[in-house]
Amino acid sequence: MGFVTDQKKNGPIVLCLLPVQQGGERVMKLDGTTIVISGAGSGIGRELVLNLAARGARVAAVDLNADTLADTCDMSGADKRISRHVINVTGREAVLALPEQVIAAHGQVDVVINNAGVIQPFKRFEALSLDEIDRMVSVNLTGCINMTYAFLPHLKRRLRAHLCNVASMGGFLPFPGQTMYSASKAAVKLMTEGIYAECLDTPVEVSVVMPGAVATNITENSGVTPPEMGSDGPAMAALAADEAAAQIIAGIEAGKLHILVGKDARSLWKMSRIAPAWAIRTIQKQMKKVMQI
Repeated sequence: MGFVTDQKKNGPIVLCLLPVQQGGERVMKLDGTTIVISGAGSGIGRELVLNLAARGARVAAVDLNADTLADTCDMSGADKRISRHVINVTGREAVLALPEQVIAAHGQVDVVINNAGVIQPFKRFEALSLDEIDRMVSVNLTGCINMTYAFLPHLKRRLRAHLCNVASMGGFLPFPGQTMYSASKAAVKLMTEGIYAECLDTPVEVSVVMPGAVATNITENSGVTPPEMGSDGPAMAALAADEAAAQIIAGIEAGKLHILVGKDARSLWKMSRIAPAWAIRTIQKQMKKVMQI
């Protein structure tokens, strides 16, 4: 791992990580970097904080829930390297003020992981209220837009940086009963791919994460009643949240555009590209077996 100094006029010297050469590829190691993580109070976000803090990273942990955010920070055992930011990512003014708060606490921003998100009630599209539809767009898409808009200019000032937006397996293949969730995550995916293209000649690498089923409390945190489960079909296996976080970190360090988390996400990604209509019908049949929607 190499370090260089970035001397600003009349300002302090700031250390920035350079890529390490491995097998001819550029690799960005996250150890010792400053990382902003939204949705840090639980689930994948919490596991990202714990994993990266254990590796010596400085973390700006962001979440709407002050209590669960405090729990995450306490669990990390790295109080001197973690700052807490109780913010609703849908609040534009608060988010736009966040970069300066993070820089005041840590001196820089190297990586941003936009992980905050919610699912919709398990209903068909026409059964959703317009408020429920608006919430999907506001939290999952507008929240990601706010965070990206606020931090991208700061990332571009670094010698090496990374933007990572968490979408979903539902962002490339729709799931019945989660149509607006899937739509919001598909928008995150395409937005991130567009920013990737715009950042090819900049110091910023860009990734979009598409997790499959992960064992988290997102249903509870979203205020959603779990669906009535059918008796037919196999039980749905879910990846542990800490393993999902590890796969995300590995993908960021490898500079991947698409980070597919879990065997289900990887297999469905291939299926959706080879035969998209057939893939949708297959998912509909499988979901119908296990959920009464």
